[in-house]
Amino acid sequence: MPHHALRHPLSGLTGSCALMGAILTLGLLGQPVHASSGPAATAATLATDPIPADSAMPVSRSGFWSDLTLHPRDAWKRLRNNFAWQDQWREGAGHDRVQYWIEQYSAGPRNIAEITRRARPWLAWIIQQVEARGLPGEIALVPFVESSFDPQAMSHRGASGLWQIMPRTGEALGLTRSAGWDGRRDVVRSTQAALDYIEMQADQWYRGNIELSLAAYNAGAGTVNQARRVAQARGRSGDYWDLELPGETMDYVPKLLAIAAIIAEPEQYGIQLPDIHGGPAFASVAVTRRISLEEAARLTDVSRDTLSQLNPGLRQGIAEPHQQGDLLVPAGHASPLVAALQGSPDTSPASPETVHVVQRGETLSTIASQHAVAMNDLARWNDLDHPDTLQPGQQLTLSDR
Repeated sequence: MPHHALRHPLSGLTGSCALMGAILTLGLLGQPVHASSGPAATAATLATDPIPADSAMPVSRSGFWSDLTLHPRDAWKRLRNNFAWQDQWREGAGHDRVQYWIEQYSAGPRNIAEITRRARPWLAWIIQQVEARGLPGEIALVPFVESSFDPQAMSHRGASGLWQIMPRTGEALGLTRSAGWDGRRDVVRSTQAALDYIEMQADQWYRGNIELSLAAYNAGAGTVNQARRVAQARGRSGDYWDLELPGETMDYVPKLLAIAAIIAEPEQYGIQLPDIHGGPAFASVAVTRRISLEEAARLTDVSRDTLSQLNPGLRQGIAEPHQQGDLLVPAGHASPLVAALQGSPDTSPASPETVHVVQRGETLSTIASQHAVAMNDLARWNDLDHPDTLQPGQQLTLSDR
């Protein structure tokens, strides 16, 4: 196994155990994080107006937001410096499979340029998160394969967000949902959750092999583990390139390596990448009271559409302190909003109940009766194909999205 396909075990053992416990509770161990069949094809096109960025430090609470103070430099250069798999596929068994997708992607240079422009608000921050975890830089491009870098993308099976996370997996990862909020679409929270999941599966099943963990992210650990057993019974090592997997999963890592190869040498493929600054494109402001995007737009002097793009988890354009706790604004525009929210605690009436946490023994019928909603509507709002398989702790949205 190539050494650069490996990573060190998670240092946060407590967090890893807690995550595993949540996944076991919801019965998700071995399940794919999503169940899509090509989410990039379903991605909607975002507005192409660039989100303003400058080198100002984000105004925020303590915590990881302080890490956004980067040494300003080109994000593409930083990404290329963190690529770890470029030699592997050129010299190994995956050459033909990766080369096929290089040819497919490079045949549509405008599409690649558009997707990379869509990544502009997020890419520098995602690169930093991947780098801080010691992961291969290629992982920062997983949203290219998953959603074409569209936080609003949703597959026909219900996977949503930049990382295309299914509802129940999102719940296990702490990505809550309600009528006004979907944590799977929040780029900061979903990125952290997806990277946690990739690392956890690598450590749990694959001795740190990230390629195998990516395959499990797509198809589920059960599918990958069975394919490994078959490969090993045939005398193979059981690495990703040895496995016979579903077609989408067979293409998953080759697609990722192909787009990384193009970004590594864009001129060779006739691709013009947009300029993306290496510093923070956004700042986080603590939400101390209920505030609409319209009011926030007036205070920050940016458009509502810009704020909506930076806060895709907000379904109804209203930020609640008890819901997500912070609002993202373009870097350099946070101060007026901070000033307006300082000393203004939340005095708005509590929102009506919008989420039900399933208790042991409850059925969809009893929950629907309890909240005076139709059972069919409750199943539809929560993408429930099998309503009879509710799990204790599962969160159900109680209104139309």
